[in-house]
Amino acid sequence: MSKTLEGKIALVTGGSRGIGAATARALAENGADVAISYASSKDRADAVVEDLKALGVRAKAFQADQANTDEVSGLVAAVVSHFGRVDILVNNAGVFVMGQVHDRANNVAELDRMFDVNVHGVATAVRAVAPIMADGGRIISIGSIVGDTSPWPGLADYSATKGAVAAYTRGWARDLGPRGITVNTIQPGPIDTDMSPADGEMAPTLSASTALGRYGKPEEVAAAVAFLAGPQASYITGATLNVDGGITA
Repeated sequence: MSKTLEGKIALVTGGSRGIGAATARALAENGADVAISYASSKDRADAVVEDLKALGVRAKAFQADQANTDEVSGLVAAVVSHFGRVDILVNNAGVFVMGQVHDRANNVAELDRMFDVNVHGVATAVRAVAPIMADGGRIISIGSIVGDTSPWPGLADYSATKGAVAAYTRGWARDLGPRGITVNTIQPGPIDTDMSPADGEMAPTLSASTALGRYGKPEEVAAAVAFLAGPQASYITGATLNVDGGITA
């Protein structure tokens, strides 16, 4: 298989499981050396690193709380110190909380953390990477189809965080375009992960809502990330790509 990312250094936030782990593997399979971050699952992160090294690339896990801007900035600095640079940034780390606006039990602290991780953490990572990323780099954020729509009650807060990521993507594409750095968002639909398992309570409804009639796999999102990270996607920027099985069709 052609190693289209050989010689590149990638950072995948939240890379210890789910879409993040699958993305790290897809980038490594294409030849990239990969750094992943994790908040608390050190054992899982270490296991992913060993899988990546078995593919013949360099890999390392770094602990960082994506809600803490100092730790996110420190993460980027640590990756640069270890690998020398960052060519590909994948903003994958995220949290999900539901709550209707009129529900007095809605936990404002959880709302604040969701914005800290899903929005501020992404913005901090991009601000830290952009000045040191070489021309022609790649920035890819994992959003959600609910960044465009809120099909059920209780999604407004989460939808707002993912809508903000898509809006940032369009603006950053303009900011960084003169340097050939592309900035894109991938919006998954129902994907079989710990956050939304294919055997969960909402699974029958979500599966039936897709054109394909099933949940997606983390590897199917990771394949889209690997494409956007590669040389063939050099004229795609400021874009939002739905990988959702047709749920928004």
